[in-house]
Amino acid sequence: MRIALLADLHANLEALDACLVHAAAQGAERLVFLGDLVGYGADPVAVVARVRDLMGQGAIVLRGNHDEAALRGPIGFSGLAAEAMRWTQARLDPETKAFLAELPFTHEEEDRLYTHADGANPPAWNYVTQAADARRSLAGTTARLTFCGHTHVPALFGLTATDKLLHHTPLPDLMLPLLQPRRWLAVIGAVGQPRDGNPAACYGLLDTDKAECGWLRVPYDIEAAARKIRAAELPEALAARLFLGM
Repeated sequence: MRIALLADLHANLEALDACLVHAAAQGAERLVFLGDLVGYGADPVAVVARVRDLMGQGAIVLRGNHDEAALRGPIGFSGLAAEAMRWTQARLDPETKAFLAELPFTHEEEDRLYTHADGANPPAWNYVTQAADARRSLAGTTARLTFCGHTHVPALFGLTATDKLLHHTPLPDLMLPLLQPRRWLAVIGAVGQPRDGNPAACYGLLDTDKAECGWLRVPYDIEAAARKIRAAELPEALAARLFLGM
C-alpha cells in the first residue's frame, strides 16, 4: 500500500490541493494528516472542510498544536503565530471547531505510529530536530516506524540494532529503504509552510510493500496563497515567507 503523509497544512488550500493531486498520481491509496490543519494561512475553514471530507472517505486525521490553539488560544506562541491564530479563531465556525476538538493526538496501526510532534509525549508538542530528540521519541514508544511533522523540515532518523542513532537529510523525490532491524522516525516536511529553503510543498509517501519512504516536493500557486494572506490583512511576513520556504 502507498500512504500519503501530509503535515502542517496551515490553512494553505493551494498547497493542499496540489499535494492531493500529486499523491493520487503517485498511486496513494490512503491519506494520513499529521496535524496543524490551521494557522498562518488564509483558508482555515476551507482546508478543514476538505480534510473532513477526506476523513469521511477513510483518511486518518490527527491534532496539531495549532489545531489545539484554535480551541484554547495561542499559549506560548511567537508574536507572528499568535496574531495569525487570533485571526483564525475569529473565523472558525462552531462546526469546524467541533471537528478540531475531536481529533486525536496519535494513531497506531501495525508497526507504525502517526503523531504531530514527539511520539513519547504528543500533547507536550516537543520538536524532533536532532538525534537526542529522536532517541527520546523512539524510547517512549514501541512502534518500529514513527511519522511526525511539527518542525516543517524533512528529516529521517534511524536507530540501529547496536543502538546507534543516525540522522539523514532526505533528498527530494527519492524513496529511501526503511530496513529492519532498525527503528525509524521520519519527520515529514510541511505542505503549507516549508521551512527548509525550498518553497515547494512537501509531503511524505510511504510504500508499505517495499518498506520505503520518500519526501516529495510539489510546486503550487504561491502567488494565489500569498494574495489571500494579504487580502485578509494578515502579517505580510506570512505571505513573503512562502516564496522563500523559510
